[in-house]
Amino acid sequence: MRGVNECFINLDIKFSCFSYVSIIPMQIVHYPHPALRFKSVDVQQIDGTLRKVVRKMFDLMYEANGIGLAANQVGLPFRFFIVNLNARPGNEDEELVFINPVLSKRKGDVVGEEGCLSLPGLYGDVQRAETITIEAFDLSGQGFAMDLDDLPARVVQHETDHLDGIMFTDHIKEGEESDQAELELLKFVKNFRDAQADKLFVVDEALQASVQAMADSGKISADFLSTPVHKLTPPEINREE
Repeated sequence: MRGVNECFINLDIKFSCFSYVSIIPMQIVHYPHPALRFKSVDVQQIDGTLRKVVRKMFDLMYEANGIGLAANQVGLPFRFFIVNLNARPGNEDEELVFINPVLSKRKGDVVGEEGCLSLPGLYGDVQRAETITIEAFDLSGQGFAMDLDDLPARVVQHETDHLDGIMFTDHIKEGEESDQAELELLKFVKNFRDAQADKLFVVDEALQASVQAMADSGKISADFLSTPVHKLTPPEINREE
């Protein structure tokens, strides 16, 4: 990170200390879960439910050895994501929350390898802006801005893409690497369809309807909070060195 400048972003977000939930049986969803292609809507209220969700997201991210996680990667259609570049629990000063992020001042181009917790084991080279500015809200409702380069810049671009329904594989240039990625994506599709056939997940239309209903209501649904967790075993990925 090159610098941090506090600012206020002119977005209408209500701040509340209520609506706590006791148990959130969330999980990181795998491709092709419909939430991953959903264009997320702005967070309208920062409340206890959101804080509980964020805490659980950090726990899930650490379990998966990740450094960033977007809301739709746990099936939520709202514009926020979390980051901890050190990927280690226990130090909240390293934990960053970006609510309703806006990216600007993209400069330069750099190619680097990326992966995704919703596509575990799959990696590819992606071209991103070398430097970028991000404006967002934190969990206290305070607006802030950061000027980023290197890995932090790449991570916030990757996670913001998620909020727009874009996967890192969409950026892989056509060619041998792209063809290999397409083959590996088919394995994830088969895994997910097999889980649906085994009644571990409902059909895509029902999943999409649930995500849309939450987006329309502006809050996490009771059904989402009570849904049992069925973890998928990732397919075996052929990663060529």
